[in-house]
Amino acid sequence: MGGVERRMAKKYALLFPVALLLVVIILFSVSDAGNSLVFASNQDDGVVDKAAGDAFTVKITFKNTGKTEGTWSVNIAFEDESWSQVGTPQNLTLESGETETLTWNGFVPANATVGSVARLVVYYDDGFKALNWWIHVVPGAELTIESSTVE
Repeated sequence: MGGVERRMAKKYALLFPVALLLVVIILFSVSDAGNSLVFASNQDDGVVDKAAGDAFTVKITFKNTGKTEGTWSVNIAFEDESWSQVGTPQNLTLESGETETLTWNGFVPANATVGSVARLVVYYDDGFKALNWWIHVVPGAELTIESSTVE
């Protein structure tokens, strides 16, 4: 083999594994049909300050990205080491490509520890997804100086 032929053989020898790797990546990206329920929101994340006993509302938009109609049992929970608050399960049926927004209302437990931070977790069928929303428990009482005098 001459010098030019060797260089060409080396190029093709390197090109083959790279092409094979790209094919494998593409196959994995299009074959993941196990999780067809997608979460969408107008806002991506945040920390909401709430005192113990305060009300909260959670709105989550879901989309069926699968090819057929699907039905899921969906619920939410705010979870922290010191407290948690679980919503009421809701049934969700969506046609392929359809979206729907579900709403949950709840209260921060009265015994929630000030300074604790609970993360929003969505449970559906046998899976779950932790979202980037947190409730930060702040003191319910706040001291304000109304007036003062010096004589």
